[in-house]
Amino acid sequence: MELSNFDKSLLNLLQGNLPVCKRPFAEMAAKLGTDENFVLNRVRELKAAGYLRRIGTFFNSDNLGYRGTLVALEVEPSEICAVAQAVNGYSEVTHNYEREGKFNLWFTLLTLNADRESSILQEIKSMRGVEDMINLKSNKKFKINVQFKLQ
Repeated sequence: MELSNFDKSLLNLLQGNLPVCKRPFAEMAAKLGTDENFVLNRVRELKAAGYLRRIGTFFNSDNLGYRGTLVALEVEPSEICAVAQAVNGYSEVTHNYEREGKFNLWFTLLTLNADRESSILQEIKSMRGVEDMINLKSNKKFKINVQFKLQ
């Protein structure tokens, strides 16, 4: 599927200008000179084609009282899928990803307190196939707003 000029304009809006209102796609449609149903159908098609992964917002977790950390796991390669699924089972895990190297599964964890963080990390560390873990606490947060201009 090749992106049309309309698709590029729609994707540009979705990256940073999704209106916060009762019918955001109707408002976007007005900006794009079309109707809400057309925009919704294009969004579905773009998602199905892999151009969109998610539509959502980002919150300042610190201001909401959460503490975050990045965790690196060394997992036996034969167990990586099972461990990744188990890690994803925690609502406090925002995402995980496989990487090359000794520490081959990484994830981010947001918890409301140190006890909950410690409990989750102990449970994960004891999972079958997990050989080692590094908890990489942040010292300073740098937020990057990456948007890809498609036109």
